[in-house]
Amino acid sequence: MRKKNSNMLISLVVPVYNESGVIQLFIDQVDLILKKIDYKYEIIFIDDGSTDNTSLELENIYKSYENIRVIKFSRNFGKEAAISAGIDYSNGDALIPIDVDMQDPPELIVDFIHQWQAGYDVVYGIREDRALDNIGKRITSRFFYSIFNKISKTKIPYNVGDYRLIDRKVINVIKMLPERNRFMKGLFSWVGFKSIGIPYKRPERSSGKTKWNYWKLWNFSIDGITGFSTAPLKIWTYIGGVISIISFFYALLLITKVTISGIEVPGYTSTLVAILFLGGLQLLVLGIYGEYLGRIYEESKSRPIYVLDSILDKNNK
Repeated sequence: MRKKNSNMLISLVVPVYNESGVIQLFIDQVDLILKKIDYKYEIIFIDDGSTDNTSLELENIYKSYENIRVIKFSRNFGKEAAISAGIDYSNGDALIPIDVDMQDPPELIVDFIHQWQAGYDVVYGIREDRALDNIGKRITSRFFYSIFNKISKTKIPYNVGDYRLIDRKVINVIKMLPERNRFMKGLFSWVGFKSIGIPYKRPERSSGKTKWNYWKLWNFSIDGITGFSTAPLKIWTYIGGVISIISFFYALLLITKVTISGIEVPGYTSTLVAILFLGGLQLLVLGIYGEYLGRIYEESKSRPIYVLDSILDKNNK
């Protein structure tokens, strides 16, 4: 059991990108729920380079509420960078990343805190119903989790996003991780600690459209796999070995056939197929090598994960 202390602080980290029109609704619901938990709380909005009226709305909300902080990026750096900034600038004894579109139901925060009080260091939400996603997204999501968990030593729970409660000691470990190409679901699992999941049904978005398309999800998946597994590199050793063995036995077959039957005129089709197959295989291998090499290149430049434009914080003017 974790000893309850009314002076403890809960930090909500809310990445926003072009979410004009939904922020006040989010504040109204979350504020009602957080007032029931008997803890102090702060809400940290991360404006990830919005180009609509989001920044103006956040400034107005900041003036109206005492426990609101706003961190604005100089441009769009992505959700992983926004969550990282929230981790860097949060003061809470526990931190909760949450989406502003209300698909992460705020009422689950109460359950998160109950489990945290029971002694768990990480409490994550499990989407038990993905009926709102189209069939293509459900299939590809299931496929990604399955592949990731098979080839990576770090296992991530199925149908779990970023919505979770994280204890301060876990946050402190994550802050020490130096990588810049970040896959936060993997990092949350990699650090370990005592964890538990709470199932929930994800409602529809309260406003706007998702910023994630299939291309972004594909690149996000590649970031996750290459960030937590070298299996895509290792597998080509085995594939190369199998092809070499097949080639050896095929060569023996040809030598035996020529010895018995005499010299044959080589077949054009079989030669072309072999060349195209091996050429395509080599290009695929080079592409995978390139993915890892590109990430090494990005890390070696040591650029910051994000760049701040401004911070609105009543405690640090």
